[in-house]
Amino acid sequence: MSETTSTAAPFLSVKNLVVEYSTRTGPYRAVNDVSFDVARGSTLAIVGESGCGKSTVAKSIMRLLKPTSGSIHLDGTDLLTLSESELRPLRKKFQMVFQDPYGSLDPRQTAEEIITEPLKIQKMASAAERTQEAKRLLDRVGLPASALYRRPNEFSGGQRQRIGIARALASKPELLVCDEATSALDVSVQAQVLQLLAEIQAETGISYLFISHNLGVVQEISEQIVVMRRGELVESGPTRQVLCSPSADYTRSLRRAALDPSRMQGIKPRHLLAGLAG
Repeated sequence: MSETTSTAAPFLSVKNLVVEYSTRTGPYRAVNDVSFDVARGSTLAIVGESGCGKSTVAKSIMRLLKPTSGSIHLDGTDLLTLSESELRPLRKKFQMVFQDPYGSLDPRQTAEEIITEPLKIQKMASAAERTQEAKRLLDRVGLPASALYRRPNEFSGGQRQRIGIARALASKPELLVCDEATSALDVSVQAQVLQLLAEIQAETGISYLFISHNLGVVQEISEQIVVMRRGELVESGPTRQVLCSPSADYTRSLRRAALDPSRMQGIKPRHLLAGLAG
């Protein structure tokens, strides 16, 4: 987890974001007036219970859905004002790691094809250079070069998520959006993936937006935190301050749930919760 004290303009700035879905009974506001900044080279976590709107925020940033109003500036450019053709060359700057390591990889492709697909789409490098880059990325995420020629069903869940991270890193992004990227993994693998992400950030200076419901995980990886409930921001600030001394009743309830032993087994690495109990 990197320390960021710079007063420079934020690398990612989300302002007054509103997202509404059309339903048979009328518009449903999934995100209501949410604002936050992510400093370059730092990690901001968005936490909240299922359905609070945090994944909708992530998809809005990735332009996988179109917000109703607001702005999303990436390195000074408002992504919401760009057409698809204008956005395409910028997509290499921001990538996503998805929650499901089983459903997010094409089962028909080899690991090499999965990892090099972003490079191929962006017409970056020759075929031979893309293969070499895939080998380098596999090594970086802790998988052998022989994994290049294997398909997703030959890997464990943790290995698949490492391939997903390698794919996301292929275009050398400056922002990585991790949408519940560790929630489908068992606790030991979860800790390994968190360590990998921390090492990559220390090496490259990449910025992370980390979406999670797991307070122990976000305390481990993030400097800043946003707490959401029912589509709205209820509290934000430095992660340790918000989680150890929450001001909002809702954040306090999340903290109590995280420390409840009856709900802890198989969900949260217990050592990550130690700081919450102080």
